[in-house]
Amino acid sequence: MTKFNCIKIATAIASTLMFTHVGQAAPRAMVAGDRTTQPIGHYELCQQMPSECSQKTRRTGAVELTRALWKDLVRINNDVNEEVAPLTDQQMWGREEVWSYPQGQGDCEDYVLEKRKRLMKMGLPAGNLLITVVRQRNGAGHAVLTVRTSLGDFILDNLENKVLDWTETEYTYLKRQSDRNSGAWVAITNGTATAVGSVK
Repeated sequence: MTKFNCIKIATAIASTLMFTHVGQAAPRAMVAGDRTTQPIGHYELCQQMPSECSQKTRRTGAVELTRALWKDLVRINNDVNEEVAPLTDQQMWGREEVWSYPQGQGDCEDYVLEKRKRLMKMGLPAGNLLITVVRQRNGAGHAVLTVRTSLGDFILDNLENKVLDWTETEYTYLKRQSDRNSGAWVAITNGTATAVGSVK
């Protein structure tokens, strides 16, 4: 058996085990609060690409998390993390907070935009794919993609190849896109779930 096949099998087993663990856990979703400020990078993206911020959805609830969807989340998270080389906005554009689709390189929000686009192309509703701003343990800001599912909110992250329940990450969750309007942002009122999450 080749090394490549061994890696593929190990990945498949890990995905199955994670999904089994997820299925046994009680869903604990983020709680959205009042409307809050839109990140400047997202605002500027909306000015350049209005379609990014005009997605309005009815409150239809979270998407059903099937084994097939779980595999897709893991695959897309890994694919984008491998395809995009990390580079800061300052290095790419000479200034901070430029949100754009990655062309082989990008920073955290660029990874998020690409993952969101690929999942929407698969048919997932915009209202279940929410760009989310968090604070890392070192105090630095960061962006991740929250996927709202029937088994809770899961995080796709360029700093982590595992797709984790949001309560299992080490982040403090600050705000995210509204699930009803992709151009609006809401505060997360129970965003300190890291206190009960695992510590690496």
